[in-house]
Amino acid sequence: MSTTARIHPTASTLSSTIKHHLRPSRHSVIFRSNPNSLTRRRTTITTLTAAMATPLEVCVKSSVTVPNKLGDCPFCQRVLLTLEEKHLPYDLKLVDLANKPEWFLKINPKGLVPVVKLEEQWISDSDIITQTLEEKYPDPPLTTPPEKASVGSKIFSTFIGFLKSKDPKDGTEQALINELSTFNDYLKVNGPFVNGEKLSSVDFSLAPKLYHLEIALGHFKNWSVPDSLPFVKSYMKSLFSLDSFTKTSGSKEDVIVGWKPKVLG
Repeated sequence: MSTTARIHPTASTLSSTIKHHLRPSRHSVIFRSNPNSLTRRRTTITTLTAAMATPLEVCVKSSVTVPNKLGDCPFCQRVLLTLEEKHLPYDLKLVDLANKPEWFLKINPKGLVPVVKLEEQWISDSDIITQTLEEKYPDPPLTTPPEKASVGSKIFSTFIGFLKSKDPKDGTEQALINELSTFNDYLKVNGPFVNGEKLSSVDFSLAPKLYHLEIALGHFKNWSVPDSLPFVKSYMKSLFSLDSFTKTSGSKEDVIVGWKPKVLG
């Protein structure tokens, strides 16, 4: 497949999403006490509406199992989750990473996804993209307090170590359990999410990675998060049930196919 498809997660869904988000945010009408603020209110609403009218262009991994569908990249999903939770309309460009088109390599010579066009510039790296989106579109705020930003940050790397391991006695399983146990203890005291009752950017970084963990370890290792870690299991269930998550997640088949070379190799 040598071309990309400029589509939405589903055409009808994103169409309705865009129409919905063209309505001014309830937070935009804030000048109530000043009787001379009508012009300012109109300007605010007009500016916000104009900004929201043009969908952001987003390059993401395409599915390798179903044509013209979203792929399984956890970093792409992190960006899409941020866009969804901030109610920003976007236009997907699906990229076949096995056969990258010339137009994509021109805007991103490294050939990596995700890439988002913001203010006529293409920006790569999910950390930079989500930070830029937070700065440009601060409402609703998704910022995680700095002291909580690294919570759970070692789970993904220890998951990969265990997934790729061929020696059941090499300690990689225990390393993952240790990280999940630390996270479970944190959620027990501070949860249900990393920043308490509010979802924040770190949750949208962790959720896709935990999704991959659940599917890949279940398939290749017949392994699942132990019942002794109830707060982690509840955290995963809550995030995976979000509308924004189900809308932006790749299929289980894509996740399995994506990890297969790393496991067998």
